[in-house]
Amino acid sequence: MAKKFPIHPKNPERICWGCDKYCPADSLVCGNGTDRTPHPVELFGEDWLDWGIDAAAQAEEAEEGR
Repeated sequence: MAKKFPIHPKNPERICWGCDKYCPADSLVCGNGTDRTPHPVELFGEDWLDWGIDAAAQAEEAEEGR
């Protein structure tokens, strides 16, 4: 089972968000590249979840609209 993805982590810059391992930024284990993958809040701001990019929520809305 995948870990629950934190919506607003306290210090997102300390962790690589590229996979479910959540490696420290200075100790990347998974080989996901040489750079840390940023959290969406770092890229899009505090309201990133309001942008409608949640595929699961969109699927539920589509089913309800049938």
